[in-house]
This record gives sequence, C-alpha cells and structure tokens, in this order.
Amino acid sequence: MAKTKTDRSLHERLDSVSWDEKSPLSVSFESPRGQVRTQHGRFVGGRADGVEIVRIDTGAAVICVLPSRGMGIWSIESESTHFGWRSPVQGPVHPALVPIYDPSGLGWLEGFDELLVRCGLESNGAPEHDETGQLKFPLHGRIANLPADGLAIEYDEASGRLELIGDLRESRLFFSNFRLQSRVRVHAGSPTVEILDDVTNEGATPATMQLLYHVNIGSDILEKGARVVMPIQELAPKDKLSASEIDAWDDVDGPQAGYSERVYFAKLRSDETNLTTVMLQNADASQALAVTYGTKTLPRFIVWKNTADRADGYVMGLEPATNYPNERSFEASHDRVVELQPEQTVCFRVNLHPLTDPESVAEMAQRIQKIAGEEPPIVHKVPRPGWSPGA
Repeated sequence: MAKTKTDRSLHERLDSVSWDEKSPLSVSFESPRGQVRTQHGRFVGGRADGVEIVRIDTGAAVICVLPSRGMGIWSIESESTHFGWRSPVQGPVHPALVPIYDPSGLGWLEGFDELLVRCGLESNGAPEHDETGQLKFPLHGRIANLPADGLAIEYDEASGRLELIGDLRESRLFFSNFRLQSRVRVHAGSPTVEILDDVTNEGATPATMQLLYHVNIGSDILEKGARVVMPIQELAPKDKLSASEIDAWDDVDGPQAGYSERVYFAKLRSDETNLTTVMLQNADASQALAVTYGTKTLPRFIVWKNTADRADGYVMGLEPATNYPNERSFEASHDRVVELQPEQTVCFRVNLHPLTDPESVAEMAQRIQKIAGEEPPIVHKVPRPGWSPGA
C-alpha cells in the first residue's frame, strides 16, 4: 500500500527527532514471539522542540508515545496502515506553547494532534466560566499537557511483554493533588496496545475527578462509507444540530468544507466481565480500529463526528469516559464525577486494536454483536434530559 499524505507528514516530522540509542529507554530484546525494540528521543525545532517521544516496534505495529504530552499515543502504524489523524495543528506541540488558560477556555485545541489523548483530571468537558466571566475549567482539562516523570521500561523476554511506565501529577497548592500512573503495554508480534492507568488522590481530603479517553481516527480508516459499530444500550444526540442527523449517526461521509461537529452520547452494553468494544471500520470493512474498555469505571461513551474538510481536521472520535463532556458543574449536579478518598486509587483500562484485514474486522464485529445481544437499543431523536444542558 502506498503511503498516504498523512503517512508522509508523519515520517517527515519523525525526521526531526534526535534519537538517543544510549538512553535506558532505548532497548531491544528477543522473545519466542519475536523482537521488540524501542527508541527514545526528542523533537528538534519548531513548536515540537523538546517534546519527548518513545517509538515502540513490536514487529506487528509501530507505536509512538509522547511522554511530554500526558503519555498520549501520537500514532500507530500496522501493515502500512496509519492509525491517527491529520490535525491542522501539525504537532506534536510542546505543552509550554499550548495556552490552556486562554480566556476563551479553548486554548487546549492548539495542541490537539494525537490518536489517543486523555482529558481530565479535575475536569474533562466543555470550558466553564464563573458569573464574572473568569475561566474556572478549561476545555478538556490539563492532564494531556503535563509531562510524565519517572519514565521506565519493564519487559519480560519469556512472554514478549513490554511496558512503558510514566507518572503524571496534576496538583496545585490548596487544591487537588492527583497522580496518574500510566502503563503502555505491548507484546511482541501483536499490534494491540493496552493502556493501564491508575489515578490516586494523594491529597489529605476527598476529591472528585473526571477522565475521558479521546481516541481520534482519520484517514486511512475514515472515508465515505466508513461506519461505527458498537453495542448500544442507549444513545442520544448532544444538541439540535446532532439530532438533525440522528438517523445516520453511525454513517460517515467524505470530507465536507464547513461541516460542524455532531456529537452523540451513549451508554453501551458490556459482557460478563464489564468489558465492551466499539469499532470504526472503513467502507469495505477491510480495516478498522477497535477500542475495548471497562465500563465499570468508564460508564459513558461519546461519538465525535467531525467530517470536515481534510485541511480542517477530518476525524471521528471514539471516547470512553467517566461522564459526558459537558461543563463540570452540570456533570457534578448529575453525579457524574468520581469521588476519591485520600490515598484511594481507581483503575482505568483501555485497549486499542488496529485491524488490517477483513477477517479480523469481521471477527471483531461478531464480538460486538455478541455483546449487543438481541434486545434493540434505545435511540433518542432529541437530546436526552439530564444528559445535555437545556434538553
């Protein structure tokens, strides 16, 4: 498969990385399942200058992790297929250049570029201002623009397992004090990426948090005729504009100049182990990205449909979350925040499955159908009261 424009852009940006083969994060080992190799480096020049990157090659996929940007997954490449999106931001952008506390509350968008980016921890939704117009909570929170400390790699040659580990701390004197320990786990010969995140309240008083995994998919998978497949229990449009396409919420058009985002809120069915799976497949169901996660700690799900022109960010978001990404005060009023006692930890698990052949896509679709069962889903034609402000 020839490289797309997106692929060339990715490789051109990787050319500006200074790799450190002597770094303890640059390792290589053999296992019965094959070789795993990592490279550690930093971008040089432009808005990416100084951004740390760890490139992990399992033999079945190449995963680029950005420790400087909240341990986000920048991209995955498997079997010549690119999993990620072409953001107009053209990152990665160093967090120091992202104006999180821009008065509009939208400064976060100036660094938005990853395949997987975390939103949280104090808040994860729309920006919120107080009665005087002062920003209280910026869009999607701070965690994606905080650097990881204590980076380490652990691996087991017998099983072929490798984990990249980093600690993120979102804290402010007199306010919250959260620690997120993230493990990005892979196995030799497998394209699957496992994200194991543990969030701890390290303050002396109870605190509330939110977390959302913003998984963003563009070309090669997103195209006219692509489709979202998921085991819906209940689904509703966020607003009137989204409601106007409710009968085609899971269908994808080609890029459209001037298209405004549509957003759909959902609760999904899960299996006996509280796991569920969603998938975005391409038009002929020959390639897809699936996301498996635990509904016990991530009980809500969001579909972000942004089929704008390619120059403006042609992308679809699949988003497991603790809550819906409304203003924090609205979510708190509906008990959609996670309360943590001092030293209490809550665990979040999300797996990314790059699928590059019709057989694996069909197998994943069957898994989703089994979870969905025979009971028809509840699909609301208008915003659901209690899910969206003003509904």
